[in-house]
Amino acid sequence: MNRIREAIKDTCYIWWEEMKQVVKDEGVFIFFILVPLFYPLLYSWIYNNEVVREVPVVVVDDSHSSLSRQFIRQCDASPDVKILSYASDLDEAKSLLSRQVARGIYYIPSDFENHVNRLEQATISVYCDMSLMLCYKAVFQTAQTVSMQMGADIRTRLGGHYTARDEQVSAQPMAFEEVPIFNPTGGYGSFIIPAVLMLIIQQTLVLGIGLSAGTSRERNRDRGLIPVSRHYNGMFRIVGGKALCYFMIYAVMTAYLVFLVPRFFSFTAIGRWQDLVLFLLPYLLDCIFFGITVSCLVRYRENVMLLMVFVTIPLLFLSGISWPQSSIPGFWQGISWLFPSTFGIRGYVCINEMGGTLSDVLPEYQILWLQALAYFMLACLVTRYKIYQARQEGLERLHRISTQSAATE
Repeated sequence: MNRIREAIKDTCYIWWEEMKQVVKDEGVFIFFILVPLFYPLLYSWIYNNEVVREVPVVVVDDSHSSLSRQFIRQCDASPDVKILSYASDLDEAKSLLSRQVARGIYYIPSDFENHVNRLEQATISVYCDMSLMLCYKAVFQTAQTVSMQMGADIRTRLGGHYTARDEQVSAQPMAFEEVPIFNPTGGYGSFIIPAVLMLIIQQTLVLGIGLSAGTSRERNRDRGLIPVSRHYNGMFRIVGGKALCYFMIYAVMTAYLVFLVPRFFSFTAIGRWQDLVLFLLPYLLDCIFFGITVSCLVRYRENVMLLMVFVTIPLLFLSGISWPQSSIPGFWQGISWLFPSTFGIRGYVCINEMGGTLSDVLPEYQILWLQALAYFMLACLVTRYKIYQARQEGLERLHRISTQSAATE
C-alpha cells in the first residue's frame, strides 16, 4: 500500500512539474495553447469562401464569329470565370499565363463556326494553370458546361420539334441533378479542414512534448527525461505523469478543435458527439505516447521541429483524404500506419462529415487503441533506457571527479 501511495504521489509530482514547464517554456506554451487556438481559425478563415470565383481567363478568338462570341459571353456570365482580355495569338496568351495575370486560356480556332454549320464536331482548346487545382477546375468545368449547353441548343434548333416539351426532351433525354455527397457546397474548406484539424492535434502535441524534453536536456538536469529528483525513479511514473499533463491540456484543445471550429465557419458537422468523444479518446492517447517516444529519440529540441514540419504534408497525402487510399503504393501505406493521424483522420471524417457511427469506423478505432498500447510500451522502454543512460553518465562523472580530486591531492 505504501508503494502504491508513493507511486501516485510521484506521478502527481511529475504531472505538476510538467504543468509548470508548459507555462514557463515559451515554445511549449505556443505549441500547446496558442497554435491550437489560433492556427485553425486562420486556416479556416482563409478557406471560408469554399470555392474560387471570377478566375481570370484570356481568350484567343481566331473565329471572330457570332457563335464564338456567344461562347465567350456565356463563359464570362458564369460565376467561376472572368474574361480578362483578348489576345492576338497563343504566344501572347501564354505570356499572360506565365506571368500569372491569367489562370487559363480559351483558344477558339478559325474553323470553329464552319464545323458547327456543317454539323461536324468543333473543338475549343482550354489551357489551364495547374499550379492551383481550384483554378483549373473552375476554368475547365466552365468551358465544358457552356459547350454542352450550346450543343444542346443547336440540337434543339435542328430537331424540328413542335412543342417546348419535345425540345426539352431532345436537349436532355434523361434529367439528372449533381449533388456532391457529404459536401453539398462542393467547397474546398469542408473537404480539407477536418483532416487539417486532426493533423494539428498530432503535430502540436509532438512538437510541444519534444520541445519540453529538449529543454530538460539543454538545462542538463540529467540529459534525458528525468530531472534530478527522487520522484523520477520509475518509467511508469514518468510516462504516466507526463501523459496526464498532456491529456488534461489537450482534452480541452481537442474539444475546441473538433466541436467548435467547424461550427464557427459552418463546415459540415453531422456526427454524434458521443461517437466523436469515444473515437478521440484513443487518438489523443496515441498521439501523446507517440510524442513521448519521439521526444526520447530526438537529442536537441530543434530537431523535432524540423522532423515534424517535414512530414506534415506527406502525412496529409498519406491519410487518403487528398489522394485515394487505394492508389497509394503499399510501401507508403505501411509507412503511414506508423502515425496516429492516418487512422485518426479517416475515422473523424467518416463520423463528423459522413454521419457515421463508431461501428462504421471500428477498424480505425481498434487500430488506434493498439497503437496507443504499442507506443505506451515503447515510451516506457525508451524512458527506461534514458534512466539507465543518465545513471551511467552520472557514475562516469563521479568517477572523473574522484579521479581528478585524488590526482590533485
